[in-house]
Amino acid sequence: QVQLVESGGGLVQAGGSLRLSCAAAVRTFSSYHMGWFRQAPGKERAVVASINWNGGSSNYADSVKGRFTISRDNAKNTVYLQMNSLTPEDTDVYYCAAHPSSIVVNTDPRYWGQGTQVTVYS
Repeated sequence: QVQLVESGGGLVQAGGSLRLSCAAAVRTFSSYHMGWFRQAPGKERAVVASINWNGGSSNYADSVKGRFTISRDNAKNTVYLQMNSLTPEDTDVYYCAAHPSSIVVNTDPRYWGQGTQVTVYS
């Protein structure tokens, strides 16, 4: 069982930055590949970024490439999402996710956080 708790969401002006954090309550954090997803009301949850167990490999949705950076600190059981150059289109609820598979973490992860709201105003 993996419990995930996100933090760092909030209200930010367009062009600004936020850093989301996700703390995992699990004994073997490095056994899990991690991802960040986003979801707007009435829309399906979509992957934003994912990172493999040791941080050596990451993937990004086209819409955030060059603006967002995913990273992890296995000593702190935490994964981060640094979001720069935010636009109003980035307004969503952001979810942290974990899965033992580096493939499935991008599509149907087993564990989810509760989500954190990010609102970007112009």
